[in-house]
Amino acid sequence: MPPVPASSSSLDPLTERPVQPEPASVPARGGVFRWVPIRSLAERYRKRITTHLIALPPGDRYLRFGHTASDEQIANYVTGIDFDRDEVFGIFNRRLELVAVAHLAYERPPQLSSRPAMVEFGVSVLPQARGRGYGARLFEHAVMHARNRSTETLFIHALSENTAMLKIARNAGAKVVRDGSESEAWLTLPPDTLASQVEEMVETYAAEVNHRIMRHAMRLEHLFDAVNEVRAQFAKGAHVASE
Repeated sequence: MPPVPASSSSLDPLTERPVQPEPASVPARGGVFRWVPIRSLAERYRKRITTHLIALPPGDRYLRFGHTASDEQIANYVTGIDFDRDEVFGIFNRRLELVAVAHLAYERPPQLSSRPAMVEFGVSVLPQARGRGYGARLFEHAVMHARNRSTETLFIHALSENTAMLKIARNAGAKVVRDGSESEAWLTLPPDTLASQVEEMVETYAAEVNHRIMRHAMRLEHLFDAVNEVRAQFAKGAHVASE
């Protein structure tokens, strides 16, 4: 019996040989790859960053800060962020709520502002936004941002039990050193390239456009809700008048 020919859709049109499938991208939740818009947060977002961190449950506060930080301690931490020196990134949900935040804290002077040698990375994700890879995406974005600013090393100080954070660092090639209950991760960053600079520019622009679209959609939604409420009031008044 002659071999059953492969379907025409699986044959190379030039060699007439079966086409080897390309490795698929790592899928996000639900098996579908999803781009995650990450925005750079300016000083005007200080209050919203505080609200995000205060929304973390005690266990997450413990992992993020190394102790179960109080609301006051969190507020003081956010107040101390120097937005002229540091960088803060955020991921918003469809309701424009800040569900994930990353903080790149650069070394203070006398480090040269033109070539910072090291930056520390910290991240937090609200429980309802877990399982979507937001922490890893923020880490990747932070690495790209730091290398594009000639940073040589990204540093993470975390509790040894913060396995999720340390796993992200190890997967990126960081050297992790454990000292009892605490661990340090050091990642040597490659020099920036034209491709990395363009990639950051495109991602930043796309995230801004996405945020504006969501903000506009929310305004329309609120407008429609207001119109429907007025219509309901009129309908109720008309019904009462007819009785």
